[in-house]
Amino acid sequence: MVFSLCNVNAQEFEFYQNPVIRTDLADPSVIRFDGAYYASGTSSEWAPFYPIYKSTDLVNWIQVGHVFEQKPDWTEGSFWAPELYVYNNKVYCYYSARRKSDHKSYIGVAVADTPEKAFEDKGPLVTIGSECIDAFVFNDNGQLYITWKAYGLDPRPIEILCCKLSNDGLHLEGEPFTLLTDEESIGIEGQCIIRKDDWYYLLYSARGCCGPGSDYEVRVARSKKITESFQNYSDNPILMRSDDFQACGHGTVTTTPEGRYYYLCHSYQHNAKFYMGRQPIVQELVFGSDQWPHFKTGRLATIRQPMPSEGIKQGEWKQFADNFASRKLGVSWTWNYTFCDVKAEVNGNGKLLLSGNGIKESNAAVLCQRTPDSDYSFAVNVLNNGQSMRGIVLYGDAGNYVALVLRGKKLQIISMCNGKDTILSEIPMKRRSIRLQAEVKDSRTLSFMFDDGNGMKKLEPCSVDASHTTPWDRVARPGVISAVLVNSKEKPAEFSDFQMWKR
Repeated sequence: MVFSLCNVNAQEFEFYQNPVIRTDLADPSVIRFDGAYYASGTSSEWAPFYPIYKSTDLVNWIQVGHVFEQKPDWTEGSFWAPELYVYNNKVYCYYSARRKSDHKSYIGVAVADTPEKAFEDKGPLVTIGSECIDAFVFNDNGQLYITWKAYGLDPRPIEILCCKLSNDGLHLEGEPFTLLTDEESIGIEGQCIIRKDDWYYLLYSARGCCGPGSDYEVRVARSKKITESFQNYSDNPILMRSDDFQACGHGTVTTTPEGRYYYLCHSYQHNAKFYMGRQPIVQELVFGSDQWPHFKTGRLATIRQPMPSEGIKQGEWKQFADNFASRKLGVSWTWNYTFCDVKAEVNGNGKLLLSGNGIKESNAAVLCQRTPDSDYSFAVNVLNNGQSMRGIVLYGDAGNYVALVLRGKKLQIISMCNGKDTILSEIPMKRRSIRLQAEVKDSRTLSFMFDDGNGMKKLEPCSVDASHTTPWDRVARPGVISAVLVNSKEKPAEFSDFQMWKR
């Protein structure tokens, strides 16, 4: 597996560009642990669950693992808003997930020795009312508190609630109390708390989080006591949409070794980059003479930011390649667990074997990468043929994707829209192995090519609209697709040499 980074122009070394993690990673949480920064975010209906990224400078990040490789036993889906927290030299993850016994979203907790080691799930922690999401944990002079968003599904104002935690961080103690109420009925969530001097400051997100109409923004309130109601800042919001970003919010604060504050949250970009989803941005937080926090570059979220320190050079995503030489699937591969129990095997000889367990052909197995840019290409070798399709795909969910597949003696472009598939193009193909390639423009327009041993050729139609592949709260992902059933007589789909590069 190969990652390639190239450096930006020398004159830009004093500045970095947001997003700092250039992929869909909503609701990010950030901590500093053992000399490095770690971040995680929502994985929604994709597995593995809650990807973990690492950085030494807050600007350059690389994925190093996941909180969970398998779903915790009590959960069924909606894996949102993990909150990383360092306590007693261990790392805790307080996460939101839907409970399979009643299909309600509640907050669980897991613990690991380090962010890069396996987390042990401790089960559900906050199970009050019809929904509890967006956890944040705060240590007030040795007493742990957990906060969360409550009543978001009820016919009453949303509240940010708080409750004491036990010394081990695994149990609630006492009764919850209210920190803030959504008196404007605009939606509040994604909170975090910092303490400075005599004040507790509650940063939170307001308005719509997701989709084309999102208008997320960051606000702040404060209180002299953690147990009393917080009062809003009269000049809210402190971070909001701009010419660079459509919406921004749901983040947490970390500090540098020098004690400076940095806020990592997510944001949509405008135009074609909107379809890359909610990407993490980081901005420095400072305190003004009015004793309120402000962002150093102003209330408008901006791409260009001053470097946190000297000597940092921001890398730019250039390409990704996986030759499947390892016997372990690469950390950046994802699959949608809600529609297919994916069986993926890397045999160590340069082959990926992919099939689905107990599925219908219409619910194909996929392995995907997160979208790296709005304009990119990706390709793979398909090494075997059969009656079930196998090829490349831009995948939203089981009912919405666009794929180029080899199936029997045909090469087909298939558009699946709301569960109905349409064959857009079909040509005869006798070869059992072939290289397939897709070019993506503006995140949602595709063109396809193939190489059957006689050079790369373009397929008609030259342009395929994939706008329907983007779910409301996440983005379509490029990857490989197989409709081979585990229990069928067909061999698993075989792939080699996956590549993805910036156009």
